Amino acid sequence: MSDIRTVGIIGAGTMGNGIAQACAVSGLKVVMVDIQEAAVQKGLATIAGSLDRLLKKDKISAADKDAALARIQGSTDYDDLKGAELVIEAATENLELKIKILRQLDSLLAPETLVATNTSSISITQLAAVTGRADRFIGMHFFNPVPMMALVEIIRGLQTSDATHDAVRDLALRLGKTPITVKNSPGFVVNRILVPMINEAFFVLAEGLASPEDIDAGMKLGCNHPIGPLALADMIGLDVCLAVMNVYFAEFNDSKYRPCPLLKEMVAAGYLGRKTGRGVYTYA
Repeated sequence: MSDIRTVGIIGAGTMGNGIAQACAVSGLKVVMVDIQEAAVQKGLATIAGSLDRLLKKDKISAADKDAALARIQGSTDYDDLKGAELVIEAATENLELKIKILRQLDSLLAPETLVATNTSSISITQLAAVTGRADRFIGMHFFNPVPMMALVEIIRGLQTSDATHDAVRDLALRLGKTPITVKNSPGFVVNRILVPMINEAFFVLAEGLASPEDIDAGMKLGCNHPIGPLALADMIGLDVCLAVMNVYFAEFNDSKYRPCPLLKEMVAAGYLGRKTGRGVYTYA
């Protein structure tokens, strides 16, 4: 399998531009594609701002910053992805949209090109099945913010070849990330453990065992977590936490994934966390 020198990225949003930055800083050429020019420009501006912050902290030099930006090509044309050895789809977490993009890529890319999807919940096996390159398809779950977070979950679909896995794992290492290899299953590893923990924190809160502040303090000080589960839920969005629990409940058909009634009630009230100014906690 050929060395990966150019990475195509579909989506210039939070995840897409973060992946683009990580690749460019590591010396790879990047083609970042989005459907609207405004989105592409916003993504490029976000990368420039992020690199500026690293420059101010002496994490990179001015020459490093300029070189990284020079390696990124923004585009609204899928044809510009043809030269990439790997294309990472980082569009919104929506099954129909991802399938549409993957089918579009199939007819465009050379047969040997690898395709990865950055997803936190959608089945890699299911997505691979709609492509003509199921053995060369894999999941790469980056964590937000991509430039700072060390982990990449590399998710093998049933069809993913060893060569594809090894090439993508090597790329993750080249980006300075720590990859873990995961089989395809709802929530993969991190979210499979994390979101039910958040759900359990809501059960503890609903039962009146402790105040939100004390629940969060207990997990921070007793388990060395940097943020408590309820504050984390507010940051993620209570609606997102509920949606993930609903997927687990449906997919595993196991009552241990039953969403907490208090979580459902708060979502129904529109108390979704930081983004609405109110969740478990109130934000000014």
